[in-house]
Amino acid sequence: MRRSILLVPTVGERLWSARLGGVRWIYAFTDEAALARFALHHASGDQAMDYAALLGARIVDEIVPSLGEPAGLAVDVATEDGSMFFPPVVGIVPEAVAVDVGEAEEERS
Repeated sequence: MRRSILLVPTVGERLWSARLGGVRWIYAFTDEAALARFALHHASGDQAMDYAALLGARIVDEIVPSLGEPAGLAVDVATEDGSMFFPPVVGIVPEAVAVDVGEAEEERS
């Protein structure tokens, strides 16, 4: 995921995301076909869905910490049996914004 270019739908200047279970999930897609499946259900009419092509590492290392709330990455959410979720935990996002940082420190002790 970190080395992959992901397509992230945009709404104006913002990346498409949703809150679920106390986490803001940024939606991203591995290719245009996966993005198109999502757009079928979420775009208005025949209007094209704008998106940004971003490196996975940039999303989890730069964008997630800038949100100021627990955030993770949801990849290919419109692909049956192909969705991947990268929650805001140590090893995926920077430790400073990981929700399990206390648990990770205890395990290291």
